[in-house]
Amino acid sequence: MTGWLQSIEIAAWLSAAYGIALVLAAHGIDRLAKRVHTLHDANQTTGFVYHEDHDAWLCPEDQWLWPQSFDPDNRVMRYRGKPSVCNACPIKDTCTTSDDGREMRHEVDPWPSSESARFHRGIACAVSVLAILWPLGAAFTVESGLSQLLLLVTAAPVALLSLPLWSHLRRTPVDPEGVLFRSLDENLEDRAEALEALQRRRTSYSSDRRAPTDGITPLVLGRTRYASDGRDSDTHA
Repeated sequence: MTGWLQSIEIAAWLSAAYGIALVLAAHGIDRLAKRVHTLHDANQTTGFVYHEDHDAWLCPEDQWLWPQSFDPDNRVMRYRGKPSVCNACPIKDTCTTSDDGREMRHEVDPWPSSESARFHRGIACAVSVLAILWPLGAAFTVESGLSQLLLLVTAAPVALLSLPLWSHLRRTPVDPEGVLFRSLDENLEDRAEALEALQRRRTSYSSDRRAPTDGITPLVLGRTRYASDGRDSDTHA
């Protein structure tokens, strides 16, 4: 066994290890890019909650943002709040600078779907190709048959590890019939019954319902009637 291992050249071992390291690095690049992408989306949607059953976003002030348009280039559905509601919102200055209502996005495809995500996935795929070609190319530079066999055997699992990176990379063709486009008014009409039920339980804005935090207790007014002369007198309790 020892003699068999010794017959394999050091260059073959190094090339095989380098190919495996490259494919692992490719997966690392993809995972890191996905992580950054997720954190960026989370930062952009802080305080907003997407409700899949309504296909709408609910903002921190309990106002709905309904689907307004579909971006076929980036495969993104865009949602927008009603301008009259957003412009009167008490926290508008910290939410959006647009006078057309706050806009939210929702990607309809799994990672990678946006152009930026696909760019980083493309880099990972390029590294995975290099991971496959490296041991294959090194097989032509070694002399031992066992060294060549080691490099060829290494290229096979490296190629298998690269396959997940290529999944979902091909751009999904846009299907205009598969994406529902409805105007804001149409969505509001469809959900009018749900909104009415929601508004019966809530005021217009969430911030209007927040309890005071300054520790001040409101004064309670009492009313006392004097029977001697029939006059009323208000006293503070």
